[in-house]
Amino acid sequence: MSWPMIPPAPDTPACGPPLPVDDGWVVTRHADVLAVLTDPRCVVPAAPGGPYGSLAWLRGTVSRFSPPDRHPARRAIGVAALADLDPDELRAAAARSAAALLDTATGDGRARRVDVMALLARRVPLEVLAARLGLADPAAAVAAVTAVAAAYHPGAEPAVVSRADRAVAALLAMSPPAPPEVAANRIGLLVQAADATAGLIGAAVRHGLAAPAALGTADLLAEVLRLDPPVRATRRVATVARPVGGREIGPDAVLLLRFDAANRDPAVHPDPDVFRPGGPGAVLTFGAGPRGCPGERHALALAAGVLDVLRDRCHPATPAAPAALAGPATSTGPETPGAEPVSYDPHPTLRVPTSLEVMFR
Repeated sequence: MSWPMIPPAPDTPACGPPLPVDDGWVVTRHADVLAVLTDPRCVVPAAPGGPYGSLAWLRGTVSRFSPPDRHPARRAIGVAALADLDPDELRAAAARSAAALLDTATGDGRARRVDVMALLARRVPLEVLAARLGLADPAAAVAAVTAVAAAYHPGAEPAVVSRADRAVAALLAMSPPAPPEVAANRIGLLVQAADATAGLIGAAVRHGLAAPAALGTADLLAEVLRLDPPVRATRRVATVARPVGGREIGPDAVLLLRFDAANRDPAVHPDPDVFRPGGPGAVLTFGAGPRGCPGERHALALAAGVLDVLRDRCHPATPAAPAALAGPATSTGPETPGAEPVSYDPHPTLRVPTSLEVMFR
């Protein structure tokens, strides 16, 4: 069959040598991004910490923002928590939850379309994961985790940070008794999953809901993850001078690593804008090296459970959703003339649809 073209988001940079910006460099080529991710001389920006139970405390305690000397032990906490979770069971639980929510939404027989972001993508993965991490009220945890995620990265407004402080306290209250570092890193797993998993589900609905049934959901997600990653970039700070992609990078330079560009690097992916499942598989969206996401299999399983149900019961509700997976190769995207655009939450590094409707078959 002919696979469609899925163009990059309008502000995705092209692959090339590192580009200088105000306080550092933008890194776009696959090999360069991978080299920085796996170089211990390039560290995550520091999080200073704060009083116990606050957002600042959470950020200063989770492995995501930990300095090199604290990272391995804190990462091990998350890895141990995830080791007890079976991805296949997560997928089945997510599918059951998604099906039940769709049944409720259409119980009177009148609803023919739903917003998949509000009903499923932002709810099901967090509720399923919170239950298996032992939180006392998984449904209440969803709203709390969402509030924390909104302020997790620097730059949030004071009112958003205040809501996140209250949400961290609520999550601690409903978490199983544990040492502070253990509790923080369990909550961190939920926060890391919130926007990223929702964004992946949204992208898969938008680009692949009309894909042929013969295309497995796992393969569909893998290619969507490459072409429309929910996490578009991450940052590192160079601790020493070093070359990156033919440029000499000075100490303390901030490196913005663009996954969305690196995933389309023609040196790795021939015809990089073509949706072609089963390609080289060199996708950097979950990171790489010692700080690669420890929950990749679990996040994909949760997303797959929701997608399994949607693929069986729904189809795209707007022409912006690239239904061309079932037909000839075309270019489809928010800038396509005549198509309804999909809006996204404002964020410098995440790409999560604000809303995305589907219709029942």
